[in-house]
Amino acid sequence: MVYPQIVAAKENNQKLLAILLDPDKINMDSLPSLMEKIKKSPATHIFVGGSIVETDIIDELILSLKQQIELPIVLFPGNPSQISEKADAILFLTLLSGRNPDYLIEHQVNAVPILKKTQLEVISTGYILIESGKQTAVERISQTTPLSRNNPGYTLQTAQAGEYIGNKLIYLEAGSGAQQTVPLEMIEKVSGQIEIPVIVGGGIRTKKAIDDAYAAGADLVVIGTAFENDINFFNY
Repeated sequence: MVYPQIVAAKENNQKLLAILLDPDKINMDSLPSLMEKIKKSPATHIFVGGSIVETDIIDELILSLKQQIELPIVLFPGNPSQISEKADAILFLTLLSGRNPDYLIEHQVNAVPILKKTQLEVISTGYILIESGKQTAVERISQTTPLSRNNPGYTLQTAQAGEYIGNKLIYLEAGSGAQQTVPLEMIEKVSGQIEIPVIVGGGIRTKKAIDDAYAAGADLVVIGTAFENDINFFNY
């Protein structure tokens, strides 16, 4: 099971790292070399998904990954069409930072009949989009406004509300291609005042940025584009 492992890692102060693969950006011909990079990296999980995902290779991608890599594969879906029974678990996301009912409950309701036909481990996740210097795909697709990066107190309130609702994880997200990462002060404030694990992603382009997020209290850091584009990412 994925979630108990994340909780155990938090309790033991073991930091986790997920590589996020967006199926729309994956070239299946170059997948073998990407998988070799992942195997040589310190990654503990693979996340699969994106804000849009117009391709139909998700099942093929996951099966290919499982043939070569033993890491847990977790779905990070933008909508129910991205659900694959081939994965190990799914982050069942609620966009806590927005007020669009489609992303608060409608997509979740529509996902239930699909999920009931799978053996996926469903992990309730409060998803909080943070202002990052540019409009991200999440903001555009969800038609919601991210929380201000200058108001960590309100972000903490939002995370605590998610915890009270029953979310098992809080995901602080700057968005794919973000110009600025989630502020370290915000990570520290949230992680220090909730009990559930904190995931941080978006705009993390260096090993130092990963380490800084860990030091601020992130339990699991997510990287994507920067890792795919830089063969020497972990050599700095």
